[in-house]
Amino acid sequence: MKKPVFIPLFLAFLVLFILVIIPDRWIESLIPKNRISQAATELNPVMFQGKYIQQKMLEDDRYLPIYGSSELARLDRFHPSNYFQEVHEGFTPFLVGRGGTESLIHFLNFSEHMDQLKDKKIVFVLSPQWFNPQGADESHFVPNYSSLQGYDFAFNKQVDPEVKKRAIKRLLTYSSVKNDPILSTLYKAEITNDPWIKREASALRPAAVVYRHLLAKKDLYYSLAGWFSRHRDLTPKVRNKSWDQLAQEAEHYGAKRATNNHFYISNSQYNKIKGFLPSLKNKDLKRSYGESKEYGDFQLVLDVLKQSGAKPLFISVPVNGHYYDYTGFPKEGRAAYYSRIKQQIEADGFQVADFSDHEYDPYFMKDTIHIGWKGWVYTDRAIKEFYEGSDQNLAMMNF
Repeated sequence: MKKPVFIPLFLAFLVLFILVIIPDRWIESLIPKNRISQAATELNPVMFQGKYIQQKMLEDDRYLPIYGSSELARLDRFHPSNYFQEVHEGFTPFLVGRGGTESLIHFLNFSEHMDQLKDKKIVFVLSPQWFNPQGADESHFVPNYSSLQGYDFAFNKQVDPEVKKRAIKRLLTYSSVKNDPILSTLYKAEITNDPWIKREASALRPAAVVYRHLLAKKDLYYSLAGWFSRHRDLTPKVRNKSWDQLAQEAEHYGAKRATNNHFYISNSQYNKIKGFLPSLKNKDLKRSYGESKEYGDFQLVLDVLKQSGAKPLFISVPVNGHYYDYTGFPKEGRAAYYSRIKQQIEADGFQVADFSDHEYDPYFMKDTIHIGWKGWVYTDRAIKEFYEGSDQNLAMMNF
C-alpha cells in the first residue's frame, strides 16, 4: 500500500518545530567548552557571520581579536596566531575575517558586540585594495553579509542615530539588503519621514522579531555542530629570538620560497600570474586609492569603535611596490591612501602601526597584495607592544 505523501512533509515540519522551540540555554549547554579555542584560527564564515562564538570570545580576556580579510588565512610560521602560541605571551589571537570582509561588514559585526567591546583591545588589519573608488562591490559584500547582524542592527538602539542612518543608506545600496522586503522596510523607516513607510515598518516588526529569533537559533545550532581545521605552520623556530633575528630569519625563509621572480613573492603565487603577466604591464596607470567610498565605510568602523569604548590597534599594510610599479599604479595614488588613512585613524585618537615605508622591503609581502613572512614579524612586534600597553614604545617604534 502506498504511503501518504504528506507524512514525510509532516515529519519534517515536526522536527523543525521541535528545533525551534528548544530553549536557547539548552543548546548553549551542549556546545563544547573548547569551541571558542577551536574557532580561533579556523576563519569559519559561520562564526563571524554569527553572534554566539564571538560574544563568548570577547567576554574572555585570554583572547585578542584580530580583524581583517584574506591575509589572516596566510598561516605561516611568523603569523601572529603561530608566533604567539610559540612564545606564550599570555593571550591567544582570535582571527575574524576572510577575503572580501571589508569595512562595512566589520562595522555590522562591531555593532553586534558593542557591549563586549568596552575597554577591549583589538587589532584591525587594513588592506589598501579595499579603497578602490567604488569601495566594496556586490561580489565582496554579499558573501560576507550576515542576515542575523543585519536584523540585529535594525533593532540596535545603542549605535549613535546619525551613524546608524549613514550606515543604513550605504547598506541599502546592496542587493542582499534592499531585496529583503522586511529588513529594507525597517531600514527605510529609520531614514525617512514618510508616514506610510513608518506604518508599514510597524506592521512588519513582529515578523522581523520572529525571523531574527530564528536566525539567532540557527547560529546556536551552527555553533554546536562543529568546525573544520585549517593547516598551520607551527615549526617552533621563533622562540628566544630578538626582533632583528626574527626579521632576518623571515627574510631567509622568504628568499627560499621566492626564487623565480623579481617581485619577491612566493614561487607558487608567481606561477599563478606569470602566464598573463605581460597583460598586466602598465594596466593601472590612472589608478589611485586616495578617493574611495570605503573611507566613509571605514569611518563607520571608527565611529562605532569609539562609541563602544574599544581600544584598537590598526595595522596599515603596504602594497608590493615592485609589482605595483610593474602595473604602473602611480606612487602618488598609493601615498595618498597611506597619508589619508593614517590621518583618519589618528583623528579619532586611535593607534596605527604604519608599514607604508616597506613597499620595497623584500619578503615583507608574500604575494602581490598580502602581508607575509617579514611583514608578520613587524606585525607581531607591534601587537606585542600594543598588548603590553606600551603606547610610547609603539609610537617610537621604527616601523
